[in-house]
Amino acid sequence: MADALFVALRKVALSLGEGALARIGTEVVEAAPILTDFEHSMRQVEGELSVLQAFVGQVRARGAGGDGAFRAWLDQVRDVAHEVEDVVDECAYLTAQAAAADAGGSFFKRKFRQVRSFAAWQRLPVQISQVEARIRRVAEMRSRYGIEVGGVDRGNTLQNSSQILSMSDSAYLTDSSEIVGHAGEIGRLTQWLLEEKQDRTLISILGMGGLGKTTIASSVYKNQKIRRAFNCCAWVTVTQTYQVEELLREIVTQLTEQRASVATGFMTMSRMRLIEMIQGYLRDKKYLIVLDDVWDKDAWLLLNHAFVRNNCRSKVLITTRRKDVSYLAVQDRAIELETLNYAESWELFCKKAFRALKDNICPKNLRSLAEKIVDKCQGLPLAIVTIGSTLSYRELDEQEWTFFYNQLSWQLGNNPELSWISNVLNLSLDDLPSHLRSCFLYCSLFPEDHWIKRKLIAKLWIAEGLVEERGDGTTMEEVAEHYLAELTQRSLLQVIETNANGRPRTFVMHDLVREVTSITAEKEKFGVVQGHVGSTQVSHDARRLCIQKGAGSDNYLASSRLRSFILLDTAVPSSWICDVSSHFRLLRVLSLRFANIEQVPSVVTELYNLRYLDISYTKVRQIPSSFRKLVHLQVLDLRFSCVEELPLEITTLTNLRHLYVCVVHDLQERSLNCFSATKIPGNIGGLKNLQALHTVSANKDLVSQLGNLTLMRSLTVMNMRQSYISDFWNSLTKMPNLSCLFVFASDTDEILNLRFLKPLPNLKFFWLAGKMEGGMLPPIFSRFEKLTQLKMDWSGLKKDPIESFSHISTLVDLWLYGAYGGEYLSFCAGWFPKLKSLQLADMEHLSCIEIEDGTMMRLHHLELVGLRNMRAVPRGIKYIRTLHQMFLTDMPKELVESLQGSDRHIVQHVPNIHIFDSSDYEAVNNFIFWPHLSKKYGSGATKYDPTIRG
Repeated sequence: MADALFVALRKVALSLGEGALARIGTEVVEAAPILTDFEHSMRQVEGELSVLQAFVGQVRARGAGGDGAFRAWLDQVRDVAHEVEDVVDECAYLTAQAAAADAGGSFFKRKFRQVRSFAAWQRLPVQISQVEARIRRVAEMRSRYGIEVGGVDRGNTLQNSSQILSMSDSAYLTDSSEIVGHAGEIGRLTQWLLEEKQDRTLISILGMGGLGKTTIASSVYKNQKIRRAFNCCAWVTVTQTYQVEELLREIVTQLTEQRASVATGFMTMSRMRLIEMIQGYLRDKKYLIVLDDVWDKDAWLLLNHAFVRNNCRSKVLITTRRKDVSYLAVQDRAIELETLNYAESWELFCKKAFRALKDNICPKNLRSLAEKIVDKCQGLPLAIVTIGSTLSYRELDEQEWTFFYNQLSWQLGNNPELSWISNVLNLSLDDLPSHLRSCFLYCSLFPEDHWIKRKLIAKLWIAEGLVEERGDGTTMEEVAEHYLAELTQRSLLQVIETNANGRPRTFVMHDLVREVTSITAEKEKFGVVQGHVGSTQVSHDARRLCIQKGAGSDNYLASSRLRSFILLDTAVPSSWICDVSSHFRLLRVLSLRFANIEQVPSVVTELYNLRYLDISYTKVRQIPSSFRKLVHLQVLDLRFSCVEELPLEITTLTNLRHLYVCVVHDLQERSLNCFSATKIPGNIGGLKNLQALHTVSANKDLVSQLGNLTLMRSLTVMNMRQSYISDFWNSLTKMPNLSCLFVFASDTDEILNLRFLKPLPNLKFFWLAGKMEGGMLPPIFSRFEKLTQLKMDWSGLKKDPIESFSHISTLVDLWLYGAYGGEYLSFCAGWFPKLKSLQLADMEHLSCIEIEDGTMMRLHHLELVGLRNMRAVPRGIKYIRTLHQMFLTDMPKELVESLQGSDRHIVQHVPNIHIFDSSDYEAVNNFIFWPHLSKKYGSGATKYDPTIRG
């Protein structure tokens, strides 16, 4: 809970440091008499809060496990911080409102707005006085009840440690006969511990909390064959709150097994003396030491000196939740545990829940409910064992089990019998530093099994002020990606998809981790979720709200403190959206993706603090000129909407970092005009913070203005003409970090001369749609050293281009759509060593594809589309043993028949082969549209109705 406070305090410091008060003084002349006292009060509050900010860092070690008085007091501190945050955001809101009033409207309208805002300015000093009074009361309360804030409470730490140890002890004491699954991991561990490697070997077991790391380690540690192989053994639980001297004393005690004969003064020995004692004892012994639950590398860096390397074939086994700790292990001596599969989960659950029944068989009347509960556990042994054991004491009554399942979210937070689950999972949450903890809490707002997209979550964090700006040329997006990497390292997020460059693209949160984290987020008023099973009434103090389903009520109208409003319920009417949005004046994030709206709610342009606006996949057709008032806007996402032209005022939004606007006309991307060409009038050269721009219609002025956007990383330009090319290529050279470039010619006859194109050192994705000069591929392609994805459309190439592309050894995806007019394509041995996806489409004369043995040795995905002259299956496909799926769309009848008949042996190793006609609307949705939405936005996006494209 201290972390929400930390974020609020940091936001206060940043806002005040940017001179917000000075700007207010210059922009609202009428409020001048008030502002002097107001500024003085704000400075006083800032001084008081700077002390609180230091305090927040100190209470990290106490976490949520502190005594009740401490937790209640910290709640009060957080509420004060939120009130100060509200004042600061209100200042920013009124400042932007005043600027907007001065910028437009008649004289009388401007004066009316100023008079109306004057009253709001007058209220601010009163709010400040109230905040100051609350700060004083909080300080007095701390003294009155003797609440310590300067350090860690010893008794409380010991209490937490005892609780953690009891969990670890329980896992340690688990009988090996009760273990289900992980047989392969246990076998490997046994082999490694018994191997006769002379040097001391460090082995690690990695996994999220509750996966069974301790249980597996204890099963091999207690194995008598393994114990007899060593001269001495020790098992030590490290925990988050370990004391070095206590660890060392415990190791000495277990190794010697002679507590009474330990040297006098053992309890007061220094750290160095204890290390020397361990060294002396282990010097000539073959030892096995298990360090259970290691949270950071520092613990090992010290113990490493104590555990001597004596060439006696000794072993050290570490269990940890953190990848950086697991990397301490010797190469190839690390195990990363995965969740149990369904069969294993079911077996374990039945063993626990129905242990009193013969053969642990689930009664028929409970089968459906039991399966739902097992599904909910998602293969996490801790949850399966704990929930199963809890249910074993209950009647085998369907109604009682139904009630338990429907209340499972509530049970996790309130049922003492299930406290182990939340306690174990919360250990990882409480170990997070403040900035990571807030970001992780934000992830819990999304539905279960939601695919968390790297780029999307980074933008949301930045808009919310959760990401620090580090300078030195590092963007906040890069810092946010570093945060994601840290959360992955700590086993809190799992990577489920990487991009062509091997970077994580999609993450997922274990459902029970999400449930427990959601409970914490709601308790701390960080954010709430409406619509999932077990959700409660929305708190009016919540700072963030995600509506998954069940919208339409008036519960949210008093939630004026909201900073993020994310609507995932697509069934609500547009009138409700407009009504409810009007109450969220301090919003920083507004996501209406997939909402049933035809125009932007008028209140949106009054949200002066807005940083992130997503109205993609809606029926919106027009962006009003009043968007000029959104001066803080960083992200504007209009993809798959119906907007084809932006107003001139968009070019005044100088804080824009990401601008996405395009109408998609061809889902299969088989035509040159598959996207609309969005027009942006005026000079975009002032948008110097832009990092992504998709899509924009080219003209002579625009291609030159692009050269001012030196931070650009991703760019799509449509309607390119030969007369623009020289200036365009020149502008690209001023974008040193450009990694993604899409260029579309104005029509199929427009020739794109790449003679002036210079190598773009960081280009990774290049999509070029248009005719090449002379039908030849320029040599520049061989000089793209980092290119991983290449798409060429309607290039008019006369010579087989495959050899030219083969020199791009980094290619992972290659798409050729109508790019080549010849009859033969050849893939020779040794070419495309990293290629995973190949798509060949709409080359009307292509009749033969030669594939040699030894080419494309990693190809996973092959698509052949609209190759009307290809009558036979490429025989070389049989050499591509890694091929997992083939898509054949609009291919000749003869080829399809041979594939299913005489040539079946060529593709018999390919497990997934899909054949369909592009005119089949349902097939296009199932194989192109839905996968596209799921890949970009997660599984929840498949509820979208494609008919809204208009």
